[in-house]
Amino acid sequence: MGAAEGWVKSVLRIEGVAVLLLCLYLYQIFGFSWLLFAMLFFCPVLAFFAYLINSKTGAIAYNIAHSYISPILMCFAYFISDIEVLKLVGVVWLAHIGFDRMLGYGLKYSKGFSYTHLGVVGKDNQ
Repeated sequence: MGAAEGWVKSVLRIEGVAVLLLCLYLYQIFGFSWLLFAMLFFCPVLAFFAYLINSKTGAIAYNIAHSYISPILMCFAYFISDIEVLKLVGVVWLAHIGFDRMLGYGLKYSKGFSYTHLGVVGKDNQ
């Protein structure tokens, strides 16, 4: 299914740890509320509900919410506009993606939620 294996998979998971730690550090420096961080951290998980429609729609929605592209663009937009909420949401969103990658949850294939670019996760991994 085109999933990463061996040391490549390990490197991708370590990258997730690095992104998460960097975002936590930046969030602390920026001085935003940790309660707000906790409230926003799991928002990208809401994309999971698209799986109620079907696996293809679920994978598309999940991948949009769990790709580094949008939060990086959001942070870039902050640098252009100086709108603080873009920085806040972008950093929390990146932290969430890093956390997911650290746990082995990668971008999804339309075959089903368990099939990711980092390998099969969950009960299908048996």
